[in-house]
Amino acid sequence: MATYKVVVSDQVFPSVDLERSLLADIDAELVVAGGDVDAVLGVAANADAILNTYLPWDATALSRLDRCRIIARYGIGVDNIDLKAAAEAGIVVTNVPDYSVEEVATHALALILSTLRKVGSADASVRSGTWSIENFRPIHRLSTLTVGLVGYGRIARRIAAPLEALGADIVAHDPYLQPAPGMPPLLDLPDLLATADIVSLHLPLTEETRGLIGEEQLSAMKRGAILVNTSRGPLVDLDALVAVLRDGRLSGAGLDVFDFEPLDAARVEGVPNLTMTPHMAYYSEEALEESQRKATTQVIKVLTGGQPDYKVN
Repeated sequence: MATYKVVVSDQVFPSVDLERSLLADIDAELVVAGGDVDAVLGVAANADAILNTYLPWDATALSRLDRCRIIARYGIGVDNIDLKAAAEAGIVVTNVPDYSVEEVATHALALILSTLRKVGSADASVRSGTWSIENFRPIHRLSTLTVGLVGYGRIARRIAAPLEALGADIVAHDPYLQPAPGMPPLLDLPDLLATADIVSLHLPLTEETRGLIGEEQLSAMKRGAILVNTSRGPLVDLDALVAVLRDGRLSGAGLDVFDFEPLDAARVEGVPNLTMTPHMAYYSEEALEESQRKATTQVIKVLTGGQPDYKVN
């Protein structure tokens, strides 16, 4: 019998061979569960550790874990885990905050540029047999525009450099930071929305940030501005965003995440200059491997008496 039992609560990777190999070094058995919380708990109630992606863990579910010492999330956000209840139960929660910084920054940049240059609409136009730029006016130089980064952590800082290299002015909003040398001007959110031609969101989903960009904030943005979200879908009121895109108040949006996923395509049917991707900004083969390795390493450290690198509770 193995010394430890580790359960993958919701398997989303092509393989968990990497986890199995790493855990074998501490004599840990890896079990892949599936289904809803009740089904997973049928396997995981006596687990020493859980590797988790999307499965929600509320206080009730956490109370049914008899000996769990750590829930290690593969991704960055931990809004699907009740951190307070986990702490009260003596369960460490970790994430992997740095595994897809390059990927998300690259994807956000791609959405900014493709939305600004109206690439999706232009592609559809050419495919339909229309060879003209008349339907895409106006398009402005990036070097004449200001990009507002809401949240100024790892990903926002990574995207700021290429935007500045292309000539854009950068401003940021982050209530947890103080001005420092080399940092862009820090504005409160209303000032940033009124100033920026392009607003890109780079912050976690919390009770404070849920619905951060709603009808009021969208109305406060500059006419013709662009909104990009590669962070968490519920940061943005999608129906309010669709309304301002349809009436031309904003000139475009680029979204990788949505309030409800998978997206009901009927909600955005016919919306002009809306570029969408299916929650893939985090993805590259290298990022997945890094996420799997680092999440499993947190489990190994906690089970063997060490300190995790990415404790969030």
